[in-house]
Parts: sequence; structure tokens; C-alpha cells
Amino acid sequence: MNSEAVLLLETVHFAAEKHRNQRRKDTEQTPYINHPIGVARILSHEGGVMDVEVLQAALLHDTVEDTDTSIAEIQATFGPVVARIVQEVTDDKSLPKQERKRQQVEHAPHCSPQAKLVKMADKLYNLRDLNRCTPVGWTAERVQEYFLWACEVVKGLRGTNSVLEEKLDELFKQRGVQL
Repeated sequence: MNSEAVLLLETVHFAAEKHRNQRRKDTEQTPYINHPIGVARILSHEGGVMDVEVLQAALLHDTVEDTDTSIAEIQATFGPVVARIVQEVTDDKSLPKQERKRQQVEHAPHCSPQAKLVKMADKLYNLRDLNRCTPVGWTAERVQEYFLWACEVVKGLRGTNSVLEEKLDELFKQRGVQL
């Protein structure tokens, strides 16, 4: 097995351990790990991204935000580049939700190209998921508000991957969201 495959398997294992008791908010309570794996798969299979550090960051993108993982632990385990990308896409959970959302819109244009890829694939996964199944407790209005907000974030990520941008544009168009 080549070293890149080993790195990706170690990263999947780490993320799976960190997210092992978490579930998505859909009616099926899908295992949370499906999300970061799906984000990495979107990057590789749809976006043509083969940069192992970007794929590792995609697999780890929610570990700092949603588990007891620290950036220092990511850096010690996976190196400074992966840690930097994860840091760029991690929200500060000490802030109120609306402020975190505002900061995502504001921060998006200033992210590295690597972080923009992860963020774009994350938004694509989440939007597809919302189309597939409304999370428990969400109204149709809240889903539409998420699409509107995600569009604002994606505007700041443009110029990174035309294939992913086209897929996002199609989802926004289907929802009547102006680009």
C-alpha cells in the first residue's frame, strides 16, 4: 500500500474514533462520520482533488469544532499543513451562532485555496443533505435560510474549483437562490 493510502486510512480512522458517538440531525440519525467521508469523496470524485493534505483536512474538518480534538493534536498527528487547513475551516464555538455564520461569510474570501476547497465541498454535502432529508425540528423556512446563507459563503469561495461551483450553482438555482 502506498504512503498516501496509509495516510488517508489513518486519517479516516482518527476521524471515525473522534466522531464515533455522534449522529447527524436527520430523521435516520445517520452516523456523523458519513459527513466528513462524504466531503472528502466530493473533493476527490467530483472535484478532481488529489491533494492528500486537502483530503485529510476534509476528513478532519469538524473534529476541532465538534469533538475534544485540538489544533495542536491535529498538527502533532497530521502535520502543520493539515492543521492550518482545519483551523481555517473551524468555527469558534464560543461565539453565538449568528456571529459564527457572519464570520464564515466574511472569512471565506480570505481562506487559502485548500481551505476554500474543503469549505465548498462541505457546503455542497450539507445542501444535498438538506434536499434529501430535512433535519428534525427544521422548518422549510429554516432550510431556505440555510441555502441563502450558504450562497453568501460560496460567493467568497469562487474561483477555486469550477466543477464544484457549477454543482453548487445548480442547487442554488433549484431553490431560487440568486447568485
